[in-house]
Amino acid sequence: MVNTFHLYVTKFPLIKDKLLKAHMPVKPDDFVKKCFKGSFMLAVTCTLLAFFSLDVLGGSKLHLLWLFPAFWGTFFWFMMHTPDVQIRKRQREIEKEVLFAGRFLLVKIEAGQPFFNALEDASKAKGIAGKYFAEIVNEIKLGTPIEKALDHAVEYSPSEKFRRILWQINNSLKTGTDVGTTLRAILKQIMDEQIIEIKDYGKKLNSLAMFYMLIGVVVPALGMTMFIIVASFLDIQITFTYLLFAAVMLAFLQFLFISLFKTIRPMVQL
Repeated sequence: MVNTFHLYVTKFPLIKDKLLKAHMPVKPDDFVKKCFKGSFMLAVTCTLLAFFSLDVLGGSKLHLLWLFPAFWGTFFWFMMHTPDVQIRKRQREIEKEVLFAGRFLLVKIEAGQPFFNALEDASKAKGIAGKYFAEIVNEIKLGTPIEKALDHAVEYSPSEKFRRILWQINNSLKTGTDVGTTLRAILKQIMDEQIIEIKDYGKKLNSLAMFYMLIGVVVPALGMTMFIIVASFLDIQITFTYLLFAAVMLAFLQFLFISLFKTIRPMVQL
């Protein structure tokens, strides 16, 4: 079975890179094996629940023949995408601090500190950016050249903006140009991009706010009022179950809008 997992990793080599970017300390073969077993157990559980449900409802047990592989494949797919979720989470976290981290390095370099000392000071800062700098510093202390350590950080960083900063710094170190000048230019470029992102977010927010007021406030309020009026004319009994169902649906609708607002919000910190 281990050979099967290794063959799967060989067929999909991006699994290793995703695990490194997500900072998940597990070997690719072990990760696939864990997802395989976890999805199997979940599929068995859901199939047993489906079996008892079909038994109560009197449905055909033949449906289990396609339900089990469907459950298994679905759960396996979701579990294999766990690194993608972690990568997106880490990307949003680090992009909140990318300008602060870059400016911290710039201040240290312009104060006359060597680059490695500035990097070491940045690694002691709080936040996820400090953890990334700490990993670079640790790799350098273990004997890896600075340029090679920065190459590794660029390759496995989940943030595109952070990669650009490290890449520009690394290019300056390799070519012998002034790191401070290069860093100042890339930070100015990233700040301009984030300002544009904020303006775009403002435009989207105006449209979404109007849509929310219509779908999330006006339609439910008028709809419930009209339903109560019509029900009173037609002598329809409005039970607590109907009201509870309406409240649950409204809460779910509010949750969708809140999640949407959080999703489109740019992770910036100018």
